Amino acid sequence: MQPLKNKIVLVAGATRGAGRGIAVELGAAGATVYVTGRTTSTQRSEYNRPETIEETANLVTQAGGQGIAIQVDHLDPVQVQALIARIEGEQGRLDLLVNDIWGAEYLAEWNTPVWKHSLDKGLRMLRLAIDTHIITNHFALPLLIKNPGSLVVEVTDGTAEYNDTHYRLSLFYDLAKTSVIRMAWSLAQELQPYNCTAVALTPGWMRSEIMLEHFGVSETNWLDAIAKEPHFVISETPHYIGRAIAHLAGDLEVARWNGQSLSSGQLAQIYSFTDLDGSQPDALRYIQEVQEVGKPPDATGYR
Repeated sequence: MQPLKNKIVLVAGATRGAGRGIAVELGAAGATVYVTGRTTSTQRSEYNRPETIEETANLVTQAGGQGIAIQVDHLDPVQVQALIARIEGEQGRLDLLVNDIWGAEYLAEWNTPVWKHSLDKGLRMLRLAIDTHIITNHFALPLLIKNPGSLVVEVTDGTAEYNDTHYRLSLFYDLAKTSVIRMAWSLAQELQPYNCTAVALTPGWMRSEIMLEHFGVSETNWLDAIAKEPHFVISETPHYIGRAIAHLAGDLEVARWNGQSLSSGQLAQIYSFTDLDGSQPDALRYIQEVQEVGKPPDATGYR
């Protein structure tokens, strides 16, 4: 079954990590997925990493959808405007916008107060995390609202409930991720008159390419990383949040979530989907009930 057959999707920021997992799972559900990012087979972004948008588009097509790669710097309004004009010209509609643009892992200085944190890196982080999403929404939403029932997903880190009571280890990172949650709430108010929906969505502890590399493992032997970080046992693949979005996009009653802050683990319980290994990791609940209170690492009952 392909519940998103004939649906037109833009995954903004789909080169790697959550964006790639999301794009592939939407492709598996049958969607035509435009995947954007800065790194192509001939040009790398400031990340200087090997993953490319062409690879992501190919994975989307292999999964059963149609992947279309377009190089876009989402800080450049001219490029974003051209992207949306192309989608409108080729498809005439946009059913789902996933704002996963980030690109700032290497800018954060953890446990560093604002007066010691690099100002240039911090302000760059905010531009990448917030301005990119605003610019993309500005140009994409006039097309999206032409089609009642369409959906916007703002991808962030942490739920509103969790972030309200937890310092995210850097003023800049904290502000970046909580701002995206509020952005989704604001968008919900603006989209509701057009019968469209906006939500914020967070993965749990995600096994992105960068995270796997950090622990010196691959997806096939990720459990070996538990020797270095025992709580990594609760981690999930980027496909998990992708499946969450695929289920949201296929939900005829998705408007019930309008303006809410959601997590992949929460939606797995509601929509009855699993990660690639058949489990249902609930990382946020695990972190609060096991890791933060000093209990021994044990994911029993949490995946």
